[in-house]
Amino acid sequence: MLRRTLKSTFRSTSQQVFKGKKEEAKKQSVTGYLELCKMITKKSEITFATVAPFATKPSIVKACAELNDFIAYAKKHIDLVNRRLLKGEVIPAEEKIYSIFEPHAEWLSKGKLNKKVELGHLTMITTDTQHYIVDYKVLEDQRDAAQVPSLTDRLKEKYAEKKIYSHSFDKGFFSKVNYEALEKANIEHIILPKKGKKNKVETERESTEEFKLLRNKHSAVESNINMLEHHGLNKCVDKGIEGFKRSVGLSVLAYNLHILGNKLIAIEKEELKKKGLRKASRWKAAA
Repeated sequence: MLRRTLKSTFRSTSQQVFKGKKEEAKKQSVTGYLELCKMITKKSEITFATVAPFATKPSIVKACAELNDFIAYAKKHIDLVNRRLLKGEVIPAEEKIYSIFEPHAEWLSKGKLNKKVELGHLTMITTDTQHYIVDYKVLEDQRDAAQVPSLTDRLKEKYAEKKIYSHSFDKGFFSKVNYEALEKANIEHIILPKKGKKNKVETERESTEEFKLLRNKHSAVESNINMLEHHGLNKCVDKGIEGFKRSVGLSVLAYNLHILGNKLIAIEKEELKKKGLRKASRWKAAA
């Protein structure tokens, strides 16, 4: 009965907030909804205080722990709704929780025309000329552009005895700090296009044939990302942040194995083709 009342109140409040025209009616509806939420939270606290001290069975202990977590979430969101809808505050992103089941999840906006939004974490990948993923990192409350210096250090450590001929990035990675870090890494061709107006030096650098050629090759990473999504990265089925990272790692492994398998099949086909040609030439000679 209480659950039905809460759902009904939530629906009517949502209708008032998103479609209502009178601000006073909106605030009254939200106030009534929050009062009901506070009452249910109070009842839950009483239940927890009554049951938890005497819980001995593992299943009941677990249920009490989950109830305590949900009580904390309820209090937090009551406060957020009050501040946002009644007081008119803008809630900072770091205070928001987008999933009570996966509280580590972040709100990711693709930044494209359709404004596609996903819950999860940004994952940065680096591929080589053979399309193998040679480095990846799950970003927690971080953005791509700040990762270039640490990525450069990791690649330098992995390939200490080799020289990186070129390293290509999207426009969103550009900054003077990042460009300097790549220069220090002794990379021969740095493909780091600038977003927005360019000065004379930047214009000349991005106008060279080598830059244009390597920049065009960068588009292959979109195909790599699409293939990676088809190897399990499109949706995480594991739990928790560690489960998320494990899922990413397994997807990268599956992707690399697929690339390796394709190359081995191509080598095998080429060998069979050569054998077929040899047999054909021997038959012709014998004839």
